[in-house]
Amino acid sequence: MAILLKRILEIETPNKYKLHLARYNGLDQPLDVFVKNKAEWDKWNSWMSSKDDFNRQYILSFIDFYPEPDIWLFGGIYEVLARNYEKKSYGYSIRQSDLGSDLIGRVKIRFRGPRRGRAFRLEKFFNQMEISEILKEPYSGEKFPGYENLSFDFLSLKHIFLAPRLDWKAALENIKGIYVVFDKLTGKKYVGSAYGDHGIWSRWSIYIETGHGWNDELTKIINNEGIDYAYKNFKITLLEYMSMLTDDKTIIHRENYWKEALLSRGEFGYNKN
Repeated sequence: MAILLKRILEIETPNKYKLHLARYNGLDQPLDVFVKNKAEWDKWNSWMSSKDDFNRQYILSFIDFYPEPDIWLFGGIYEVLARNYEKKSYGYSIRQSDLGSDLIGRVKIRFRGPRRGRAFRLEKFFNQMEISEILKEPYSGEKFPGYENLSFDFLSLKHIFLAPRLDWKAALENIKGIYVVFDKLTGKKYVGSAYGDHGIWSRWSIYIETGHGWNDELTKIINNEGIDYAYKNFKITLLEYMSMLTDDKTIIHRENYWKEALLSRGEFGYNKN
């Protein structure tokens, strides 16, 4: 039986609240912002649009937990102290409420809310919010899942590599390996490898930074479509991993094997050789 959010977050007057569903804004995922910088996350709640979205006394904020569909992470309750309409200070003056403060970053709810927009009347949806999970500690980013489970969208990896997450870095900078980049829009794939003195961490960091890793066919796509194409459509999967002591010829041999196995040359892929 589902447990509703209102069982643990006692809001007596929902009609005094605006529900803030923080989503990807074209530049950043709010989940990444929350993990990296609390002050920046506060700004997401103090930004004021021309519509005066948060036109009630309180803001109940949730963050799109994009690794899992229809899951939202509790981002806190804010009281709106003032509304500043002058251009230079356009925004809300806010203060974080004590209500639910011990649950920030810990409560995940399951909620299939509106697909667009960021601000809604809380009373319309409060009774639909089901608790999915309560974490022991505030969410601090995806933990390293093990070498056998490395299959992530570029966007999911962005904050892990740019932050960086030290558990991921320690695990990946000391292995060579073969990987495949899938283009979810076209169905094509690119098989690549990390060998020499550069481990998987170094190689994948270049992909996250550039979107293409300096591969000819992927570079053409990013030059035409922009790096957001990579964040929206590219997924990278580790196929094999080996010690840094492994001979480079072995890595190259296995890379060629996977190119044949996955038909990543020609019309089905982006490999040119």
